[in-house]
Amino acid sequence: MLTTMASCVSTPQHNTLTKAEIADGWQLLFDGNTLNGWRDYNGDSLTQPWHIVDGCIQANGDGSDLSGYIVTDREFDNFILDWDWKLSYGGNSGMLYHVVEDPYFKVPYVTGPEYQLIDVEGWEKTNAPTKLEEWQKLGVDYAMHLPNPDSMFVNPQGKWNNSRIVFDNGHVEHYLNGHKILEFEAWTNDWFQRKESGKWEMAPEYGLGRKGVLCLQDHGYPASFRNIKIKELPKKTPAQTEFLFNGKDLNGWKVYGTELWYVDKEGCLVCESGKDKQYGYLATRDYYNDFDLNLEFKQLANGNSGVFFRSFIEPPVKIHGWQCEVAPMGNDTGGIYESYGRGWLVQIPDEKENILKQGDWNTLRIRVEGAHVQTWLNGESMADLTDKKIGATQGRIALQIHDGGGIKVQWRNIRLTRL
Repeated sequence: MLTTMASCVSTPQHNTLTKAEIADGWQLLFDGNTLNGWRDYNGDSLTQPWHIVDGCIQANGDGSDLSGYIVTDREFDNFILDWDWKLSYGGNSGMLYHVVEDPYFKVPYVTGPEYQLIDVEGWEKTNAPTKLEEWQKLGVDYAMHLPNPDSMFVNPQGKWNNSRIVFDNGHVEHYLNGHKILEFEAWTNDWFQRKESGKWEMAPEYGLGRKGVLCLQDHGYPASFRNIKIKELPKKTPAQTEFLFNGKDLNGWKVYGTELWYVDKEGCLVCESGKDKQYGYLATRDYYNDFDLNLEFKQLANGNSGVFFRSFIEPPVKIHGWQCEVAPMGNDTGGIYESYGRGWLVQIPDEKENILKQGDWNTLRIRVEGAHVQTWLNGESMADLTDKKIGATQGRIALQIHDGGGIKVQWRNIRLTRL
């Protein structure tokens, strides 16, 4: 049985900021006296058994893989996060960031990267003969990137350690007791290869969030935290327009389902019903939250399709999010539909249905900024919606094949500017 941790001793300098830190933009995430600003993961209040003990946030060790997570009230995107931590003998915990909350995600680690906190020697002795994998040890970017062992300076078990995460527009650094132990670039080809060939292969939304809550983990071992502070960093928005489809292959996209997605001899992206005649999706591997998207489409047969935004995938072939409709005349092309939710949010007036050019190329523009969504078809405004629920989400862009068979649509000139 695990023993209870000794109380940590608070001194006046803990859980405070210096004048220089305040002037530099640092904020405290724990005031040393209350759990204000923290709540259950996917909850609106704090019910998990976390406590304030001598000026520290302390987990009793009652959590498990499925419970024991607390998160910040606020979301953060780019930041320097700094904190002190102390574990029980053999203790296992972690700090997660960019955690996405949704009832579908039962645990935070399927979306949020984790700085692993663990007493390696004690854990292996307690769980002998089981040994930890290298990607499970202290300081790792869990199941993704390993620290430099020569940079690991760990204080003896039961003593305080300090950790830091820097997330600067995709550039990530981990520090331990003032020493940089690893760094990497998120969302590169190397990053996606690691994600799709290891533990996260069946967690399609892992690490894609461009923002999210911070999360502390009670993994069944007592753990204490103090001096939790953050400095937000500016967002660097690329000014240039990027083409999401290169006219040659499906690089940057991922197919979900058995329907057909390919590039034809004209250099167009084609979606076509397959033998199963089911729903199919071609989703960007990246998240695009605020953007101005322009594309062209031509309906070669039944054109029942669509462009999803702020969406995520539930394996194997189910999408959650919002769709700009692409459909045969009379079926609201340019309207907004919420998948597995409220249904139609904006339908198109009958007098605008003839804006769609059947059997010819159409231009579609979708602009999403915060809670505001606008769509245009062939230069004509089709939808203008402000929706709080949309504003609270993030996700991928995805093209759809509707079920029922007989669908064939060409796409080209898919270009996007991040806002």
